Order: sequence, then C-alpha cells, then structure tokens
Amino acid sequence: MIKKAWAVWSGGIKDGGGTISTETGVLKDAPYGFKARFENGKGTNPEELIGAAHAGCFSMALSLMLGDAGLIPERIETHAEVTLEKIDDSFEITSSHLTVSAKIPGADNLKFQQIANEAKAGCPVSKLLKAKITMEASLEA
Repeated sequence: MIKKAWAVWSGGIKDGGGTISTETGVLKDAPYGFKARFENGKGTNPEELIGAAHAGCFSMALSLMLGDAGLIPERIETHAEVTLEKIDDSFEITSSHLTVSAKIPGADNLKFQQIANEAKAGCPVSKLLKAKITMEASLEA
C-alpha cells in the first residue's frame, strides 16, 4: 500500500509559502509556511501534520488491540504534541507526546494501560518516528 501527499513551495523561507495536498483530497492546497510554523501564523505546518498522523494512527492501533482483547471502545480521543527544537545549528523533531482519553465498557485501568502502551509502541507512525514518544492515557468512567 502506498499513500501519496505533496507540497509545493515558492519563495524564500520567511517571505515564501507553500501548499500541501493529499491524494484523497482531504488536504487540497492547504497553506503552510514559516509564520504557521514559528510565529503562530495562519496555515498548517509539518509538526502539526505529524501530530495529526500520530494521534490518528495510535487511536486506530488502540482500537484494534482493544478489539483483539474483547473490548470495544465507545470513544478514543488522542492528542499529540510534537516538539520541534533547535539543536546546534539545525532543527529537530525531538518528541511526540500522546494524551489519550478513552471510554471502554468493561475495561479496567491496568488492562487499558497495558494495551495503550502496546499500541504506542506498535502504531506504524510511532515506529516511523525516531523521536522520543511519550504518552498519558486515562480511562473514562
């Protein structure tokens, strides 16, 4: 399976800008640029998109692993915080922190924590990232 996305950039790093698109069309010419990445400007940025991918991938992996354990989630909400830091003379994505809240009828916290940690390690996006990946998981009553 191969999924495709692309970016188009014009201009310099600070005065230029670009668009990001995906083959499904969910993102079509979505603007991104320096201000959205470093100055809270409008548009998206690579770290935000990585965070969305990580949160979505983890939630799907958790749902799969819960199902394999005979537990069907009513709701899983995952937030990802991706950190971009300047290291020496360049920038590096150094971490992705997942905050998970799930409502799973019949689940106990110990089993939930075990499966959530397995999903964190087993999610394909987690495997892709070389950054430190951390997580907070809470089971809703």
